[in-house]
Amino acid sequence: MAHGADVKLRANSSAVDAFNRLRSGFETADKAAKAKVLSHIAKDARRQIINTIDAAGQGHIGGDFSVIDVMTTLFYGVLNIDPADPTMPNRDRFILSKGHCSAALYVTLANCGFFDAAELPTFMHPYSPLNGHPNRNKVPGVETNTGPLGHGLPVAVGAALGARLQKTGARTFAIMGDGEMQEGSNWEALMSASHFKLDSLTAIVDRNRLQQGARTEETNGLDPLDLKLAAFGFEVREIDGHNFEALLTALEPSTTGKPVAIIANTTKGKGVSFIEDRAEWHHKVPSKEQVVLAMEELA
Repeated sequence: MAHGADVKLRANSSAVDAFNRLRSGFETADKAAKAKVLSHIAKDARRQIINTIDAAGQGHIGGDFSVIDVMTTLFYGVLNIDPADPTMPNRDRFILSKGHCSAALYVTLANCGFFDAAELPTFMHPYSPLNGHPNRNKVPGVETNTGPLGHGLPVAVGAALGARLQKTGARTFAIMGDGEMQEGSNWEALMSASHFKLDSLTAIVDRNRLQQGARTEETNGLDPLDLKLAAFGFEVREIDGHNFEALLTALEPSTTGKPVAIIANTTKGKGVSFIEDRAEWHHKVPSKEQVVLAMEELA
């Protein structure tokens, strides 16, 4: 495990090989077959997230569980990436704007081989590179530091513009929380993406309808979110964010020359009954007894 302030995380070759073999098999598989594999990966990731948060005594398990199916589909089924070469110039860019859900990102990156999964128990420990919010200078596969809400999508717009200027053909994806869509900076970014016709950009809203302490519609209503995004010039796709076949379809490139916005309707805490759709699990750590119960449900 990593120790000390200057530790550098490096790719895990065996995990990279496994990732590449799976991706190679996906090339000839249909969506139903891919969805079955992705479902197993995501369920295992939920177990790893529980262990990671349990070891840290901190974390955002509700949002981790709502977004992990989207993230699993992206990394295993969509993104052009190489965990052994995380700065590959023509790579697709992924930005987790809701950076407080870093446990889900770290588990995904480790499983793909960006670094050794043995580092996960150091999550949020002193001197660990696995901070509560992702840091691009410490963790391979992290494109930009996130956590202050409303920052990720503006950076993604810049990344998409950069890919166009460099003619790499790279796509850019950003995941925002729905509570985060109350930030004005996101709507400025949406306007810019539409103005520049960034059809390589996909903005994904994790629409679990909960934010810290309350429901989004009680705090600052977002609906009709689909019509608002369309009015800002996006090709809008609304789906069940836990349906892997629907996710694979929704994450395909733009068909209209417009940037794409995906409203992924999800359940906060998806997969564990006593966590699902409960605002208090935005930032809460399960007890030892709850860890056992959760693992039984995810067996």
